[in-house]
Amino acid sequence: MNAKAIVAGVIIVIFLIFGAWSFLESNVEYTNFQDAYETGRTVQVEGTWVEEKGDEYNADRNEFIFYMADKNGQVVRVVLEGPRPNNFEIATSVVARGQFVSEDEFRSTNVLTKCPSKYEGTAEEMMGASSSDGQYYE
Repeated sequence: MNAKAIVAGVIIVIFLIFGAWSFLESNVEYTNFQDAYETGRTVQVEGTWVEEKGDEYNADRNEFIFYMADKNGQVVRVVLEGPRPNNFEIATSVVARGQFVSEDEFRSTNVLTKCPSKYEGTAEEMMGASSSDGQYYE
């Protein structure tokens, strides 16, 4: 019976260590590109797509490549391991999760897009209701 208690205790400790390790791995902080480069760890960077620099999808390597500006305005080449995210072209902000692999390349395993709310109206819609002829009335 004493051996069973020891084995059970060891199994419980292993599960606790594994649970704590999994929690720490999934807990990824938000930062900017400068801090992400300095730490070298996996982080999340929020910013916007730099549309002027374009984007491309490499089907052979299954990589989506684009340029992103963080909240401080630093622009970095982001390589996403996977296809282009849905609604990428209309996103108001982008969150890239990954880490730097070189000074000028941020390798991302996941990209989230924040799209404009469908409940936010245009200035014309807020000024008055639209009729079937497309005219706005106050």
